[in-house]
Amino acid sequence: MDALKLIAQDSLKAEVPSFEVGDSVRVHVKIKEGDRERIQVFEGTVIAKKHGGVAETFTVRRLSHGCGVERVFPLHSPNVDKVEVIRQGRVRRAKLYYLRDRVGKAAKVKSRIR
Repeated sequence: MDALKLIAQDSLKAEVPSFEVGDSVRVHVKIKEGDRERIQVFEGTVIAKKHGGVAETFTVRRLSHGCGVERVFPLHSPNVDKVEVIRQGRVRRAKLYYLRDRVGKAAKVKSRIR
């Protein structure tokens, strides 16, 4: 087990972005097309964070042309270039799956005032 922990420690990113569930984020993802590589931006609300350590993932949801799109990103993946926090949200839940059933302004998360 110690060997597995050592391998997992090597895979962890040095600078982990700090964001919480409810925050609006902009995720920069590396996309490989043939021999070329580009960065694609996915912007939305973080509705869930799962697991911990090397297997930590977060789910981002956004509305695209009236249709809800969710993507799950591994936090320590080399394909996730960076995560920018646009707006901090004020929520009282660990998982915001209830946003899937809401439409329009009801699907918004209140801003946290600092």
